[in-house]
Amino acid sequence: MSSDLSSPYPSAYSSAGSPPAHAPLHLAVALDGAGWHPAAWREPAARPRELLTARYWQDVVTEAERGLLDFVTIEDSLGPQSSHPIEPDGRTDQVRGRLDAVLVAARVAPLTRHIGLVPTVVATHTEPFHVSKAIATLDYVSTGRAGLRVQVSARPNEAAHFGRRAIPPFGLGDLDTPAVRELVAGLFDEAADHVEVVRRLWDSWEDDAEIRDVATGRFIDRDKLHYIDFEGRYFSVKGPSITPRPPQGQPVVSALAHSGVPYRLVARAADVGYVTPHDGDQARAIVTGIRAAQEAAGRERETLHVFGDLVVLLDDDAGAARARLGRLDGLAGTPYTSDAKVFAGTPAGLADLLLEWRRAGLTGFRLRPAVIGHDLPAITRGLVPELQRRGAFREAYEARTLRGLLGLARPANRYTATSATATA
Repeated sequence: MSSDLSSPYPSAYSSAGSPPAHAPLHLAVALDGAGWHPAAWREPAARPRELLTARYWQDVVTEAERGLLDFVTIEDSLGPQSSHPIEPDGRTDQVRGRLDAVLVAARVAPLTRHIGLVPTVVATHTEPFHVSKAIATLDYVSTGRAGLRVQVSARPNEAAHFGRRAIPPFGLGDLDTPAVRELVAGLFDEAADHVEVVRRLWDSWEDDAEIRDVATGRFIDRDKLHYIDFEGRYFSVKGPSITPRPPQGQPVVSALAHSGVPYRLVARAADVGYVTPHDGDQARAIVTGIRAAQEAAGRERETLHVFGDLVVLLDDDAGAARARLGRLDGLAGTPYTSDAKVFAGTPAGLADLLLEWRRAGLTGFRLRPAVIGHDLPAITRGLVPELQRRGAFREAYEARTLRGLLGLARPANRYTATSATATA
């Protein structure tokens, strides 16, 4: 299968790690429960009784597709949501409980046609072999629109679900201690190896390994299946996969990064990195750091998107958006804070901010709707038309695959050349 030639700018994206400044913005939304504000489920537009239904997820993803967005990410974890970053908080006044993100994506895939589907997978406790075949299967179900958001977990309670490793309990005051820094560095190194194993397994079948010749009785060419023979500190994986190479060859890999260690994971292993600047200068510094890490990883000629994350509350009047944030904070009992910048204003004001931050080197944005029932339609029906009026966003889907939407060529199989050399 050749690269996706339906992308309008494949050559512009293939010659350097940073897409050109004139390229259209990329937009994604991060979906989590009723929304990112902890009181979102109490808003009139929320559907708290439907959060664990297929209909709810079908509706929100099709709304995102109506807005021509590149992709959605679907949050997941191996423990109940918590306002505490390290341990369960025991709260019962906020949404708790999730469906499996990969299965949600697989459920909505046949009901959508264009939008990318990027579930979250916790690499710390999930075997890369299982992840590789799950995402490959999603790529088949979605006909080339699958991605993966890799996440690490340092939560002792989540490790206890599996019993294969112990993560010592620690507090927020311990984050800068040598022991915790070593723990975190190890988790991200493991995640990088995890992604490498997944990528090799996706390549372990050559594109034409399936013969399916009824006359000769040959379904598969065994010489075109390859052992990956990965040996590392964290994994020893033989391969090959049990799932043929995905339609995209390599589904899109993404990760959230807040600091130097996760920046290196993005630079080494990802196609898209999500970062959390709070102003343009910080965005510029983050992009510069990631590009330097990308060059150090030997990937300076590969396209690596850097998306800015923002929590958004959008209304036609900026005062109304700020008042809504205040009302939500009152319901939650405390002002909402986030790792990402919280924007409460109008679609036009958000468009101004996105275009300003694009000049800092960001190639796209992942927006976190504070209340999905209110703020997702405000993105698709307010922000998107505003960006289109400014010539900064697509008027229609222009590619058949998620890699195509992001200007990423379909990569050659790393084992094909080895196979050809062996038979020459």
